[in-house]
Amino acid sequence: MTTLYGLTNCDTCKKARNWLARFGIEHVFIDYRDQRQPPETLLAWKAAAGGWEALINKSSTTWRQLPPNRKTPGSDAEWKLLLREYPQLIRRPVVVLDDGSMSQGFSDNGFKKLFGQS
Repeated sequence: MTTLYGLTNCDTCKKARNWLARFGIEHVFIDYRDQRQPPETLLAWKAAAGGWEALINKSSTTWRQLPPNRKTPGSDAEWKLLLREYPQLIRRPVVVLDDGSMSQGFSDNGFKKLFGQS
């Protein structure tokens, strides 16, 4: 089953959930602020996204309000700590498919490709 990770009140996550419902794609939604993801999951997402920088939404208010020293984590451990403390920094939604593959973000065309809809 497809798992959608994000924030309950995020407009983009709401659009993604509505899209999945409209196309009848069964999915589970996990608010990663309520259910913090374990370090192993964060590392898997980092690998799938192409690195920590690609996983993070640097245009978010949360990122802009971080102190400068928190914006330059020097190790995986520091990144994991930052994301456990501020899960809203993760670019959303995170979509994990049945086969374990992961994608981020939402667009109508992107989801059509991802889920084989025309």
